[in-house]
Amino acid sequence: MAKQVINIGTTANDGTGDPIRDAFDKVNDNFTELYTDDAGDVNSIVAGTAISVSSATGDVTVTNSSPNATHTGDVTGATALTIGDNKVITAKILNDNVTFDKLEPRYTGTTTITATANNTNVDWSTSTVFKLQSACTGAKSFTFSAFKVGQVITFHNLTGGYTITLIATNGTFNKLGEKDYDGSKTNALMVECIDDSANPIFNYSVLTYVSDSTPS
Repeated sequence: MAKQVINIGTTANDGTGDPIRDAFDKVNDNFTELYTDDAGDVNSIVAGTAISVSSATGDVTVTNSSPNATHTGDVTGATALTIGDNKVITAKILNDNVTFDKLEPRYTGTTTITATANNTNVDWSTSTVFKLQSACTGAKSFTFSAFKVGQVITFHNLTGGYTITLIATNGTFNKLGEKDYDGSKTNALMVECIDDSANPIFNYSVLTYVSDSTPS
């Protein structure tokens, strides 16, 4: 209801204002609306966990007394919980509960290399398995980036009688064992990063393989 204003006339006792009964009817209606509306108002404010109030009634200042407080216990509800970057420590992760699907692509991904000659840029963050789509048709090089110490990648289906070259800026490559790449056969080339500094170091080994379900 809109506020009802009493007409008091132009001058005193000029007979143009509201009759006294009509005037007090408006007064009653205005008060009734105020009291009815006030029934839903907050009568008292009580402080809670990490919340403080300046008073229970009247003009009240509500303060978060523990901003960014640490939460303990289960978090429930339908709204997604946002966790700050680098805020989860390993002590908070249950043993044996990091699944394969939770690992980043550098440990789980597979990339198919279609170029059969010249250079291919190999981003170690994208995959752990790199498959050559077909035999090399010319000299082939692989330029490494985004490698991490301890990471191992493998090139499969590497074949073709051409030179294979491994490249990393300021990198050193060490061959394990005496086995060399044999372009007349199918090879697997395994490369491990043992130093990912500005002067990275890699150990690698190469093996030929054939289809055989009876390794004995």
